[in-house]
Amino acid sequence: MVQAMAAFCSPLSSLPLNARFSSFTCSYRRSWKPIAGSRSSTTTWKHSMFVCTRPALKDGALSVDGKEVLTEVPENVVVTPLTNSSVFVGATSNVEGSRHVFRLGVIEGIRLLCLFRFKMWWMIPRVGVSGSDIPVETQMLLLEVREESILEPSDEPSYILFLPVLDGEFRSSLQGNSADELELCIESGDPAIVTSQSRKAVFVNYGENPFNLMEESMKFLEKEMGTFAVRERKQMPGILDWFGWCTWDAFYQEVNPKGIRQGLKSLSDGGTPAKFIIIDDGWQDTSNEFQKEGEPFVEGSQFGGRLVSIKENQKFRRTENGSLSEAPADLKEFVSDIKGTFGLKYVYVWHALMGYWGGLLPGAEATKKYNPVLKYPIQSSGNLANMRDLSMDAMENYGVGAIDPATISQFYDDLHSYLVSQGVDGVKVDVQNILETISTDLGGRVSLTRQFQEALEESIAANFQDNSIICCMGQSTDSIYHCQQSAITRASDDYYPQNPATQTLHIAAVAYNSIFLGEVVVPDWDMFYSRHDAAEFHAVARAVGGCPVYVSDEPGNHDFEILKKLVLPDGSVLRAKYPGRPSRDCLFIDPVMDGKSLLKIWNLNNCTGVLGIFNCQGAGSWPCTDKKVIEDAASEISASVSPSDVEYLEEVSGDSWAGDCAIFSFKTGSVRRLSVEESMNVTLKVLECDVLTVSPIKVHNQKVQFAPIGLIDMYNSGGAIQAVDIRSKSSVSGITIIGRGPGTFGAYSSKRPKSCTVNSGEREFEYGEDKLLKIRIPARTSSWDIVISY
Repeated sequence: MVQAMAAFCSPLSSLPLNARFSSFTCSYRRSWKPIAGSRSSTTTWKHSMFVCTRPALKDGALSVDGKEVLTEVPENVVVTPLTNSSVFVGATSNVEGSRHVFRLGVIEGIRLLCLFRFKMWWMIPRVGVSGSDIPVETQMLLLEVREESILEPSDEPSYILFLPVLDGEFRSSLQGNSADELELCIESGDPAIVTSQSRKAVFVNYGENPFNLMEESMKFLEKEMGTFAVRERKQMPGILDWFGWCTWDAFYQEVNPKGIRQGLKSLSDGGTPAKFIIIDDGWQDTSNEFQKEGEPFVEGSQFGGRLVSIKENQKFRRTENGSLSEAPADLKEFVSDIKGTFGLKYVYVWHALMGYWGGLLPGAEATKKYNPVLKYPIQSSGNLANMRDLSMDAMENYGVGAIDPATISQFYDDLHSYLVSQGVDGVKVDVQNILETISTDLGGRVSLTRQFQEALEESIAANFQDNSIICCMGQSTDSIYHCQQSAITRASDDYYPQNPATQTLHIAAVAYNSIFLGEVVVPDWDMFYSRHDAAEFHAVARAVGGCPVYVSDEPGNHDFEILKKLVLPDGSVLRAKYPGRPSRDCLFIDPVMDGKSLLKIWNLNNCTGVLGIFNCQGAGSWPCTDKKVIEDAASEISASVSPSDVEYLEEVSGDSWAGDCAIFSFKTGSVRRLSVEESMNVTLKVLECDVLTVSPIKVHNQKVQFAPIGLIDMYNSGGAIQAVDIRSKSSVSGITIIGRGPGTFGAYSSKRPKSCTVNSGEREFEYGEDKLLKIRIPARTSSWDIVISY
C-alpha cells in the first residue's frame, strides 16, 4: 500500500487547477497552525497521515512540503513539476498583451521576507505575515513555516522560496493586494511583444535550511535557464583582496588629476595605501545642453549630459593651448604616473551602460558610427507604484541617446580597447537598468538586456585580463538573470554621507539583498567615509561582508584608526569567504524599525566564523512604507548571540569538534567560551556595533584545548589565519598557525604555553585568566608561521 501511494507522486506535466492526481505519499506530515498575528483566526494547516511533500495544486490550494501556502487559487493558474521539492508556477489568459497581472491565490498567517525594487535601480527588504505585505516589484519571496508534531515536537521551521524569473521574452515579478492575494506580473516592455500565458514565471522550492535552499535553487535555475552563472563558478577580480579608493564622494563630477594624486598620497602616508582606484563620473568627454554656464544649477540636469567621444576630457588631456596646464599629456600618462608613484595594482574608470547618463550625443562626429537615437524612457507601472528617482525623472525629461543595438558590441570594444591602451585595468558600469525603459521597438526588455549584457561581457573578456568589471544600478532580474561572467554587483542604493537617516538602512539593505544577489555575484557594499559619525558601523559591515573594501574620503580627511582595522600595511584586506547575510533568526524581523531587534550578519574565514552585530534602530525609516521610525526606541537594545548564528561552521570545525567555541569580542577585547547550544547577550546603542570571531575549540595532544582567533586588532580577526596545523610527539606537542599581517595574534588556550615563536624567532607572550593568549607580531611582517609549544 505504501508503495502504491508513493507511486502517485511521480512527476507530472503542467497541471491546471482541476487536474486529477493523488496527494498521498508514504511520509507522515505534521499538523500546522498560523503564526501569531495572523489576520485570520480560522486559518489552519490541514493535517493528514499521508500528505504529498511535492509541491502540488489541488482543490484550489497550492501545497508545498505538505503545507497549504496559497488558497483560493484561480483556475487559470498552472503548475509545472520539476523536482521532488520544486515547481514552476504560471498562469494563462484569454487575451494577449505585453503586460499581465494574474492572481495566484491568498497568502496569510505566515512570516515572510520580500526583496523588492523600491526604486527602478535598487532593492530593499520588507517583512510581513500576509499577501498585503508584499510590495510591487518583489523579486524574491521567502516564507517561514513552523510545525507542531504529535509525535515529535519541534520549533524548527522549514522555508518556501518564490523566485519570479524570465520566461521567454517576459520578465516576472510578484506583488500583493489588499485582499491578501499574491499576484504575478509579467511584462515584455514592448507593446509589440505579446502573450496570453506564462507557464514558467515563478520558481517555487522548499527546504530546511534557507541558505541551502537559496543556493540549490539558483544552481537549478542556472541549468534550467542557461542565461546566467552562479557566483562560485566565476572568475573573481583581483581588486577583492585589496583596499581601494573611489573618487565619487571625494569630488563628485569635479574629479581631477591633482585631487586624485593628493588622495592617493594621503592614504599612503597614513599607512593604509590604496591598491586600486575607481575614477568615477567626471573623467569623460561629455556635453550638457541643460547646464548653461552662468545660469542657476537645476537639480537633475546633471543627468542630461551625453558622451561626445570615448576619450578623456580636458582635465585628463592637455590641449594644444594648454602646455602650461596641470593636466597630464593624456590619460595614459596619468595612469602610468599614479601606478608608478603609489604602487596601484588596478585602475578602474566609470562609465554608464549607454556610455553616459544621457547616452551618446546624436550627431557628434565620434559617435555617428554607433547610430545613437534620442529615446525618452518609459517606466513600467510597477516602478511607478513605488518610489521615483531623480536620475530617472531627469532622463525621462531630457531623453537618452540610445546606442543602436546592432552597434553595441562595436561600441564596447572601441571603448574598452581604448581604455586598455591607456593603462586602465577595468570598469565600473553604471545605469544598467535603463534598458527596460527604452525597449519599445527594440524587442522588449528581456531581449534587449540579453543583447547588451552579452556584448558587455564579451568586451570585458576580450580586452581586460581579470574579469575586471563592477556592475551598478542593475538590480532588476532582467540583469541578474543575464549575468554570465560579471562577478561583482552593487547591492544597495548609494552611500549618502550627508544623510544620517540612511546609514542604518544601507547596512540592512545590503545584508538582506545578499541572500539573493550573493548566489550570483559578490555583493558590493559601496564606498564609505572613514571619518564620519557612522564610519565604524560601515567599516565593520565591510569586514564581515566578504566584499570589496574601498572608501571615498576627501584627500587628507581620513580616520586611520578605523582604516588600520580593515587594511594591512601592504594594502591588502582580510576578506571573509562568502557574502555576508543575516543570521537565520533575523530573516523575518525588521532590524531597522521594530524598535527591539539587532541585526546579526554571519560569514566564514578559512579557520573561523565571524559575526557582525549592529543596532540599526531609531535612525531612519524604510522607504515605501507608512510606518515611521520608533522615536522612543530604547537607548540600548540587547540580543541573544550564539555560535550557531554562524552557518556552515562545520566547514572550519572539522570532524573531531566537540561543539565548544571561543567567542572573541572586538568591542570588549575579551574572549568567552560557549557551546554551540549556548548563547550570550550583546547590548548596543543606536549605530553601535560589535564583531565577534567564532572559533571552534579543538583538543590537541589530549590535553590542550585551543582555538585560534587571529589578529585581534583587526575587525575580522580570523581573516588573517590561513591554516592551522598540529604536531604531536612524545616529548613535544605544539600548534602551528600560518597567517599574514603585523599586530597582535590572539588565541584561546586552556593551558599556558611553554614557548611561542614567530617565523622561528622566540617571542614573549601574554596569558590571562580568561585563557586569552596574545603574541605580538613585529611590524613589517607580511606573513608568519607561529609555533605554540606546550
